[in-house]
Amino acid sequence: MALGRKGSSGRWLQEHHKDEYVLQAQREGYRSRAVYKLLELHERDRLIQRGQRILDLGAAPGGWCQVAAKLAGPEAEIVAVDILEMQPIEGVTFIQGDFREDQVLQKILSSLSGHADLVLSDMAPNISGIRSVDQTRSMYLAELALDCAAQVLAPGGSFVTKLFHGEGFDLYVKNARSMFQHVKVKKPKASRPRSRETYMVARGYEV
Repeated sequence: MALGRKGSSGRWLQEHHKDEYVLQAQREGYRSRAVYKLLELHERDRLIQRGQRILDLGAAPGGWCQVAAKLAGPEAEIVAVDILEMQPIEGVTFIQGDFREDQVLQKILSSLSGHADLVLSDMAPNISGIRSVDQTRSMYLAELALDCAAQVLAPGGSFVTKLFHGEGFDLYVKNARSMFQHVKVKKPKASRPRSRETYMVARGYEV
């Protein structure tokens, strides 16, 4: 089994280094290929507006923050949170900590000067290779992100989160529909075709 994982890891690394979005990110100075997922979601729904208050959960290494800072402009208030370290990005306030903790949540609200217009989450668990375990972990992170969004979003705000198709997916989307006026599930072109990864875009938060 260990050999199988090693072989799969080697193939993934080979594909990763040849990936068109990885190469494009390197050329354009972005920290991850994931930026192109957010850019595509933004193009469809104009999620990021000038001067917004934006919260990025699980932000490291900071690719989505780079996009948010570029599109929202210097007048925006952008806060990034992660338990991991993240190199500074101009125009982004970074808080290292667990957003589930009250102290960290208060820092977030203080840094945003109030409630957020947009909450982003590209969080995913460390993959174990056991599908049922990985699905449970990914849905747990998505639930945490939705709960945080409910606490920090201003009325009418938007929420974007990564989801994986599987157990708990349908119920999660159903719950989101009870909280937001418009909810869509999309798979950006930059998401690898064989991945079960999708993104939920929820707009019009209803307190």
